[in-house]
Amino acid sequence: SYLMMKPGLSKIVTLFIMFEDSYIFFIITKNSKEKVFVLDILMYALCSLFIVGFTDCTDRTRFLFSTDDSRFVFNSDGVLTVKRAVVLHEGHQDFFVHSWDSQGNKMTVPVMVLQHGHHHVSRDADKGLRRRKRDWVIPPINIPENNNGPFPLKMVTVRNIKICYKIKKIIYRITGPGATEDPVGLFTMDKDTGDLFVHQRLDREKQAHYLLLAHADVEDPMEIIINVIDMNDNKPIFEQTSYVAEVAESSTKGTTVIQVKATDADEPGNDNSIIKYTILSQEPKLPSDSMFAINSFNGAIMVEGVGLDREKYPEYTLEIQAADTKGEGLTGKTKVTLNVTDSNDNPPVFTASTYQGSVDENAVGVQVVKMSVTDEDEPNTPAWNAKFKIIRGDPDKLFSIETGTNKQEGIIKTAKRLDFETNRTHTLEVIVENDVPFTIPLTNSTATVVVTVKDVNEPPIFKEKEMTVQKPENLSVESVIMNSEAEDPDFARENPVKYKIIDDPENWLKVDEDSGLVKVKSLMDRESPNVTDNKYTALLGAYDNDSVPATGTGTLIIILEDVNDNAPAIVERETQVCRTPVLLSIVDKDEAAHSAPYSVAVHEKYSANWTAKMNEKTGIELFLKSDIPDGKYTVVLRVADRGNLDQESSISVEVCTCLENGICSWARTGWQEEISLYIWGKLGTLLLLLGEYSFLRNERMYSVDGVLWFFFLLM
Repeated sequence: SYLMMKPGLSKIVTLFIMFEDSYIFFIITKNSKEKVFVLDILMYALCSLFIVGFTDCTDRTRFLFSTDDSRFVFNSDGVLTVKRAVVLHEGHQDFFVHSWDSQGNKMTVPVMVLQHGHHHVSRDADKGLRRRKRDWVIPPINIPENNNGPFPLKMVTVRNIKICYKIKKIIYRITGPGATEDPVGLFTMDKDTGDLFVHQRLDREKQAHYLLLAHADVEDPMEIIINVIDMNDNKPIFEQTSYVAEVAESSTKGTTVIQVKATDADEPGNDNSIIKYTILSQEPKLPSDSMFAINSFNGAIMVEGVGLDREKYPEYTLEIQAADTKGEGLTGKTKVTLNVTDSNDNPPVFTASTYQGSVDENAVGVQVVKMSVTDEDEPNTPAWNAKFKIIRGDPDKLFSIETGTNKQEGIIKTAKRLDFETNRTHTLEVIVENDVPFTIPLTNSTATVVVTVKDVNEPPIFKEKEMTVQKPENLSVESVIMNSEAEDPDFARENPVKYKIIDDPENWLKVDEDSGLVKVKSLMDRESPNVTDNKYTALLGAYDNDSVPATGTGTLIIILEDVNDNAPAIVERETQVCRTPVLLSIVDKDEAAHSAPYSVAVHEKYSANWTAKMNEKTGIELFLKSDIPDGKYTVVLRVADRGNLDQESSISVEVCTCLENGICSWARTGWQEEISLYIWGKLGTLLLLLGEYSFLRNERMYSVDGVLWFFFLLM
């Protein structure tokens, strides 16, 4: 800026006013040598470092200015005048300057008047921040982005304070990014006037600040900060061109569904980048056109209305707008698709209120009836799948119920035998539910099931399923074992009951067809292989005379009491005696009460050479009484049990000469003798064959077959 000096009235500065955050500095010179407008500390003259112009982007050149400090006035061409003495008690004076554009909009900037020589903070590359006395001060320069020129466009005029006093001619220049560094030539400065120019449109989104150094001959360079003022040249942009979300139909008011977000490339914190969100449209507009709301500050979309119903309106499409300048500026749009998900807000309902079914009595696991339901919720979901329960009419748990494979039917089956004679009809009450609870209060659907039991011909039933009696094994033929009894459960049919033997392994029994009386048919034997633990088991049958006869069974168990009907016998029927006693064992099929202790005696025919006695182990010791030649002998022994039931046993005994170790001598040499006899036999056969072969050869009667026959005999 340049200073216009006139005696009597000091014209101070021309102002260039753009935005409220601009700040204007003035310097008051106090120089006792010059004696120019100095009265102690009363300042009548002001000298500024720069001149700033004002424009409202029209062709106007003169404007109305005012200040809130009556000691300073502006005329219409922007010249500031001091009307009376100004006392700078703190080295500076602050006030505001106001102006109005062609639209009547008021614009204000703060002004600071500094005493010349007042210290100003600057940056030194080597020493950091320090206070330095300057002859010139350059406040930040603000210029709007996207200015259309014409270019080059003058921004400000920079003057050193010495020019105010016409001390010397100053040469100006600038350096730094945008001047002598990339982007080179964006800014230039007139070397004579200090006018600073910009040569093309600026874009704050590319670069918001430029830092230049202004040079004035030998003066230290001064920083020039150029702030690119944001203009609303960027519209909000959503992070996604479209959004998809789900909302449960049971969602309550205020439930957040999704949050959309838009960004604005304009200056953060500026109205140009402050975004507000709105819902422009909703489709369908049912059941109301305000089913959803959006938080205008953060873009959260929430449920607003009531009546979400997937079955009626499965999808909503919202058009969302984001507008900057707090909702009044540029706009961006996006689409949000909201899929309404199913909630269990519809109950399953039976297709009929009453169902009929029938089943044969005694049938278990048989299907009785199948019940169908419908559900308006989404198919094949837990809110649609049905499950069933019998809630009345089945205290004995005679029935079971399960869900069919299609999840929309209930199947009732018999779990136990049903009895036609006891209860011919069963009335059940069945309730249906879903796999998940209802999300709203609903009433469960119920149905009545009437089951009719069909009569079938049932077999007679023995009064005792298992009949046990105890009888002696020697019970005589035609003796009564027991009287079996069976009844036909089909009372209404009045069929007579008849009896038969179904299984009798030993064929010992018979039963009267009409009375069920069981008798002995043939003598029984406790020692039979078909008797286990003294028990003999037979199977009896009871049947009716229906067109399709039915037979019931009963088990007869006869516990046979042992009698002494088996004499003891000797087990070994062949043995050897090597001049020493031999031990024989005894077997008795009767129980212990009819067996040992035993007695033994040698038949009188053999008593001359043999004797026998019982040993402690219930065995028999057989002794040779006399010296008889080696060879085989027969001995007959008579053995009796404690009941004196006896029998004779014939034993073949071989007598031999014993060696020292008690073994018969022939037992060792016998094998050698057998081998010798075998060899001599083979040699004799060979001699006979050789003679035969010689005869055939002399007679010319041999042949290949004859030779083969010869060798076969030899083998």
